[in-house]
Amino acid sequence: MRRPTPVDVVLAVGTFGVFTLPVLIRGTGHGPVAAVAVLGAAVSVPLLARRTAPVAVLVAVTLALVVAVFADVRFTPFVSNAGPALGIAVLTVAERLPRGASLRVCGACVGLLTAAEVVAMTLPRETEQNAIQLMLAVPAWLVGYALGSRRRAEARLRVEEDLRAKESERRIRAEERLRVSADVHDIVSHTLSMIAVRSGVARMVLDKRPDEAREALSSIETASRSALNDLRAVLSSLREAPPVGGPAVERPALSDVRSLVDRMRGDGYPVTLVLPADATAPPLVAESAYRIVQEALTNVVRHAGRVPASVEVSRDADGLTVAVTNGPGSTGAGPGSGLGLTGMRDRVALHDGTVEAGPLADGGFALRVHFPLRQAEGDRGA
Repeated sequence: MRRPTPVDVVLAVGTFGVFTLPVLIRGTGHGPVAAVAVLGAAVSVPLLARRTAPVAVLVAVTLALVVAVFADVRFTPFVSNAGPALGIAVLTVAERLPRGASLRVCGACVGLLTAAEVVAMTLPRETEQNAIQLMLAVPAWLVGYALGSRRRAEARLRVEEDLRAKESERRIRAEERLRVSADVHDIVSHTLSMIAVRSGVARMVLDKRPDEAREALSSIETASRSALNDLRAVLSSLREAPPVGGPAVERPALSDVRSLVDRMRGDGYPVTLVLPADATAPPLVAESAYRIVQEALTNVVRHAGRVPASVEVSRDADGLTVAVTNGPGSTGAGPGSGLGLTGMRDRVALHDGTVEAGPLADGGFALRVHFPLRQAEGDRGA
């Protein structure tokens, strides 16, 4: 059984101390002193358990009042035994129980007490009776029902808020898994494509041009280390804090697009870059833009070969725009699976952006991605 709260203690002690104790001290009650004390306590003490057993408390208070009516005992300074005990008990039942159940319980108890008072009025008694208990019970039930309705509404609101919070957490986790899977795909896909190209070069020139072969192997080593660093950065973003003593890793920014293009040029791919200094973006948008360029250039290597390509990044009042185009060509790899473009669209959708991709009239391919400024500013604030 739950312990009574301080409010319950105050109500029980106050009911007895204000309405029964003065009668005992002054001797102004009616009936034996022991009966006055016992019945006064019988309607006050049960209030300690009103929160854990509201129906039992109301029944106990009602029976004590009925006994007092027929025993011709008055334990309050009023005409009848009118006091707050019955009102508090009715209020608690109305607050704790559903409307229908509280009406039935309160109606039965108050009806029993009222009937007892009406019967007592016809009997020869020294104490007078009235229907004041009924008048107290009606507003008490209304107040209790209003408090209970408010409490239940607040409970439903808390449940709904918890559900929304859990749903928001699930959505954030899903978006994080999507971002991580897209990052891993872009990093591995780009690196393996570069390794495949450079290892083929090294194999062909190993005997005749060993210097060039060593340069190709060095590029493979550099690409592998860079991919490991990128993967470490992606995985570290899943942790609350980086490992103690571990190397600090940074997620790619827009400025890293220059290094990406330079590596492509070092591998013999004619790529032009337009990246103004004022083309800035919040970290999450900048990383997504970098991954978009990385995946687009990887697709150029896979499906077009060593053809002229261009990368243009611009920032205006509407947001950040990334455009990657390449001329016609083919490496014989055939059409792609489409997962790269799907991953781009999923990544850009996290920022409410748009993706336009399709072949050009001359046989080339163009990709244009736009990140809206409104979402970008929201990310900056976050």
